[in-house]
Amino acid sequence: MIPLLMLLPFFLIAAPTQIRYDQYPVYKGKDLGLHYTAPFSTFRIWSPTAAAARINLYHHANDISPYQTIPLQKSAGGTWHVRLNGDNKGIWYNFQVSIDGHWSHAVPDPYAKAVGANGQKALIFDLKATDPPGWAQDKSPSFSKNHRLTDAIIYELHIRDASIHPSSGIRNKGKFLGLAEEDTKSPEDLPTGLAHLKDLGVTHIHLLPFFDYNSVDEGRPDLPQYNWGYDPLNYNAPEGSYSTDPSNGIARIKELKQMIAAFHRNGLRVIMDVVYNHTGVTEASNFNQLAPGYYYRQQQNGAFSNATGCGNETASERPMMRKFMLESVMYWCREYHLDGFRFDLMGVHDITTMNDIADALRTIKPDILLYGEGWTAGECPLPDSLRALKKNVRKLHNIAVFGDDFRDGIKGSVFDIHDKGFASGKAEATESVRFGIAAACPHPQIAYDKVNYSKAPFAWSPDEVITYCECHDNNTLWDKLALSCPDASEETRKQMHKLALAILLTSQGIPFLHAGTEFGRTKHGVENSYNTGDSINALDWHRMSQYQDITTYVKDLIRLRKQHPAFRMYTGSQIAQNIRFDSQAPAGAIAYTLDGAAMQDSWKKIWVAFNGSDMEKNLSLPPGTWNTALSMDGSKGSHTKNTILPPHAAVILYLK
Repeated sequence: MIPLLMLLPFFLIAAPTQIRYDQYPVYKGKDLGLHYTAPFSTFRIWSPTAAAARINLYHHANDISPYQTIPLQKSAGGTWHVRLNGDNKGIWYNFQVSIDGHWSHAVPDPYAKAVGANGQKALIFDLKATDPPGWAQDKSPSFSKNHRLTDAIIYELHIRDASIHPSSGIRNKGKFLGLAEEDTKSPEDLPTGLAHLKDLGVTHIHLLPFFDYNSVDEGRPDLPQYNWGYDPLNYNAPEGSYSTDPSNGIARIKELKQMIAAFHRNGLRVIMDVVYNHTGVTEASNFNQLAPGYYYRQQQNGAFSNATGCGNETASERPMMRKFMLESVMYWCREYHLDGFRFDLMGVHDITTMNDIADALRTIKPDILLYGEGWTAGECPLPDSLRALKKNVRKLHNIAVFGDDFRDGIKGSVFDIHDKGFASGKAEATESVRFGIAAACPHPQIAYDKVNYSKAPFAWSPDEVITYCECHDNNTLWDKLALSCPDASEETRKQMHKLALAILLTSQGIPFLHAGTEFGRTKHGVENSYNTGDSINALDWHRMSQYQDITTYVKDLIRLRKQHPAFRMYTGSQIAQNIRFDSQAPAGAIAYTLDGAAMQDSWKKIWVAFNGSDMEKNLSLPPGTWNTALSMDGSKGSHTKNTILPPHAAVILYLK
């Protein structure tokens, strides 16, 4: 589908290189956008090069022509301002500016908080009227006694995927309200949706973008449409296709709050996936219509730079873009009671902006969880030293980055479907996995020259690293194992899958699970499913009964992790001092000891071993009588001198 905005005419193009954006006026006030009261409403937009500006008013969101157009007055800091007397609640509006003799096409201002179908017009509304009953009493549940971020266990989920399949047992399929439904079950009488997430034991639900995005025609819910949502349109308004009435600007706000409140009631925190690194459209975007070129970086020839691979990249280092990002996340955190943010392609953003964001958000919520992708999808004109890249994580104010060394070490390269990882038999990946077990922190036993990407530790503390082996991007773990091991039986692949998750959930850092991995989620070999529809992306809840042993195993691993602080160290020095790898472990196997006593664990010592090969391994044990805490076949018992580990298996033993 061609996005609706792409069909609209526009006149503003990429700005030439001679424009000095650093000489543009900066507005310091806090009143950009709409500010509603019953006696009057005020509007302020930033358009420093405009010769004139106007607001268009509409009775209905789908009206083509405004019933009234009112000029704005030039004001401080490159802004334009107007005050409308009277109670204008329920009126729709957008703006136009005149630059170089041309009027832009009409857009909501970038700060718009309530929009109609497809986001072409914003709504004058009372924000307090969007609160569902009990919202004032909504509180984020505790996930850590000591507010340590390594106590978090993240579960990444797409809102539509969670409920759209017929097996979900959820009434409001594909909607915010679908994930607010409690006690839903599959045809096999197993918990689904919110009930499943609560039962699984994770602490944080990372939701793929739910701001208003561009690619789905909200006016045509009858059409088969699907997108992950990484194409922002209106950053501060919720996505309409997830509401029961996309044309109602209030419904999407209220229903999103209802969903968040339901998560909080059930002990789950909510993380918002944000995409400030690019916009879904470029020349026609809300940013570019009001301030051509300013919000984006340019190449030497004046063309838009493209470190995102999406046609543009935003310029977070410019004061008004930095201001927008900061005020946007603070609005979402305060108004929607959010518990964290994941920053898409965070490596595009400058370090100063990300640190300003982190500092501001922690004044609102001290234990907020912040993380992002510490890379880009292309070349960026801003120097590496200034950007929030993985290698610069120590310069960030406790913002974590994804550990791709560990990801590809476990299952094989995401760039080569045939490449195997440690869990599927690649012994050469051992050091990359050990690197991830130590959460990319300094450790005296890691041979960094053998790590796949990073040749040195990049983290100082384990809460700076997201420990993961799959996410929405690329093949699911289940599919990757099938593609890289085509001759393996399903039973063998299932063992590999469980081994990968055992490695993940026993490693240091902040663990991150992709939705459905606990029952072998498949996208049928589709690698990039961002717009491939429900048949590929929907969570098939039938699989939970088919692969219930995986689900049970993951629940056991999560419970074990939450019960034992040795798996959740919170300083780099603890990792260096309290993890000892067995240097005599045979090829294709990893074994290490955790000093539980040093971490005030109820277990004095914990011994963890993984066999990634297709042959059983005989591993020597440290002195003592070791009890079985968890094995993949469910066996119990004690061990003294050695243990035999089957192919593609994991075991956790302990000394009291």
